[in-house]
Amino acid sequence: MTVGPLIWMWLGLMVLGMPLFLTMAASCLVYLMANGEILLSVPQRLTAAANSFPLLAAPFFMLTGMAMNTAGITQRIYDFAECLVGRFRGGLAHVNVIGSVIFAGMSGSAVADAAGLGTIEIKAMTDEGYPRPFAAAVTAASATIGPIIPPSVPLLIYGVLADVSIGRLFVGGLIPGLLMAAALMVMIRWMAHRRGFGAHPAPTFSTFASKTRRAFLSLMTPVILFGGMLIGVFTPTEAAFVAAVYALLLGLLVYREIGWRDLPRIFLETVETNAAVLMLVMTASLMGWVLARAQVPQQLGAWILGTTREPLIILLEINGFLLIVGCFMEALAAMIILVPVFLPVIQSVGIDPVHFGLVMVLNLMIGTLTPPVGIVLFVVARVAKLPFEVVTRATAPFLVPLLVVLVLITVFPELVLWLPRLVLG
Repeated sequence: MTVGPLIWMWLGLMVLGMPLFLTMAASCLVYLMANGEILLSVPQRLTAAANSFPLLAAPFFMLTGMAMNTAGITQRIYDFAECLVGRFRGGLAHVNVIGSVIFAGMSGSAVADAAGLGTIEIKAMTDEGYPRPFAAAVTAASATIGPIIPPSVPLLIYGVLADVSIGRLFVGGLIPGLLMAAALMVMIRWMAHRRGFGAHPAPTFSTFASKTRRAFLSLMTPVILFGGMLIGVFTPTEAAFVAAVYALLLGLLVYREIGWRDLPRIFLETVETNAAVLMLVMTASLMGWVLARAQVPQQLGAWILGTTREPLIILLEINGFLLIVGCFMEALAAMIILVPVFLPVIQSVGIDPVHFGLVMVLNLMIGTLTPPVGIVLFVVARVAKLPFEVVTRATAPFLVPLLVVLVLITVFPELVLWLPRLVLG
């Protein structure tokens, strides 16, 4: 059996609505059995994919996001962001973006951002008269900043797959993440003038000081995380554990918005979310191994290198491919399958794997905003209580600034690599 039927079987099962991890597992098992392979190697491959110390950070970052949503931290972040940028035309839309930037430094997840801050942001914007589809679109677009600004679950998984310094990936994501925020705010400013959106009056000093004081301990989370990793106090995995403990302590003992009875629910939700992610990691790793045995990476690499050996052209070709893949496949699964495929190609032409990691993750985050499998669109549609199609149409204009940033970091690698070289040498 060739690899072609494997791919068609996988796509067919997805069209039928089978869960993604089951489509990959079933396709791989049928392919291996058809080729007379011994299936005893399958459990070994699945467990080997999960047996990774850096991957331990993922559930702790998820727990951090869950705790913050329950502890009232998201509301404090929102109030602080409103003091910073609420005075601009289209003020609450700018607040939406800045809130996502701050929250990104804590959760590392687009879905956590959309589900957590999104509930507060969409209600506040609609209460002030913003169209609900516009509020949902801004929330969805700004949520993609979460996996770019450190810490980041997708960058963490990429670092494990590509054997690249996670610290360099995290530092490298800072400038692209801020560029995304700036580009979205430019777009919002233009749309605000066209639609006549208003602004909040500038806060008084006492109001600003009060909201800053309320949010101060929450804002210290990214400082503790990022600072601790940079000075070598703890690894990214240990940083995730510290962040989770810190968020729980704030909720339980300082803000007292988490009760002891809430802990089982928070832990259970974290376990359920992480289980879904881990099943994707394990089955996508199995599929990557099957594709590697079928020589697919080597054949694809030879085809790409046969068309050109110019690094920029290769990156642009991969960008186009990933943007299409992102429409049909969940980001983490796509990354686990495709990193082993593309890594030998980019290394052979001298593309820095840290640079490629940010390009790849940003591509796949844009994919979370494109139908039919745009997970962030589904989350925001549920939060905003709007049809999926309405949110998709409203979000489409915000793809433009995100694509501009993607092109910028693709063409100018120093936007990703300068800060890691400066900070980490």
